[in-house]
Amino acid sequence: MSSEKPTPSADPNELPGRTNYTQFADRYAQRVPEKPHNALYERPATAALLGEVAGLSVLDAGCGPGILSAKLARAGARVHGFDVTPAMIALAREHCAGLPVEAVLGDLGRPLDWLADCTFERIVCSLALDYVEALEPVFAEFHRVAKPGAQLVFSMAHPMRDWIDTRTRGERSYFETTRFGLHWGGFGEPKPYIEAFRRPLADIVNGLSAAGWVLDRLVEPRPAPEMKAVAPALHTELELAPAFLCIRARRA
Repeated sequence: MSSEKPTPSADPNELPGRTNYTQFADRYAQRVPEKPHNALYERPATAALLGEVAGLSVLDAGCGPGILSAKLARAGARVHGFDVTPAMIALAREHCAGLPVEAVLGDLGRPLDWLADCTFERIVCSLALDYVEALEPVFAEFHRVAKPGAQLVFSMAHPMRDWIDTRTRGERSYFETTRFGLHWGGFGEPKPYIEAFRRPLADIVNGLSAAGWVLDRLVEPRPAPEMKAVAPALHTELELAPAFLCIRARRA
């Protein structure tokens, strides 16, 4: 991430997801499969929580360019993915061509009304919930479309990590939900301006339970050992403090 001074959102009433990735969808899809933060940190932790998916119906919520959808399908899952960014859906369909993956437009911030009740045995949401202000309605929709006994696995920015960074917390209390924006490095020029929400840990966990989910496991990931060779400074940083949070919950 860059230390450049953020620029204000064009429309503060619009949720940031679509605007964020429309700017650089192609660059994101090219870079993120090997980007250490993803390939050697968040993605392995999320995959470990998901476990075996062969023969299961999986919802990939906020699927982006379909990297995880393709991986799940190759592992034997039937995948339905959705994303709010049209360019990402086009990339996901291309990336998942020939695999049992359906990719459609959909918004995490709205009801998932095209999906039937009790449809999925696994729901995964990788680094997408940071772009939604209120989590409980999203968790409630995930609960509705999940089969009894289903598991939900999601990853987010770590609330304390974002709190330590004064650019993300601003002048707000830790206990408030804060909307912030930063220019991201690592994806070429022009640097995309990305907006997200920072919230306290209690809001995440309590939102889960209020929607009917039972917390099963909470992981503060450690970097994969291979990161030490390709990104030593990042490896050292992530061994000191986590950047993300990964959670698994189950539907009773």
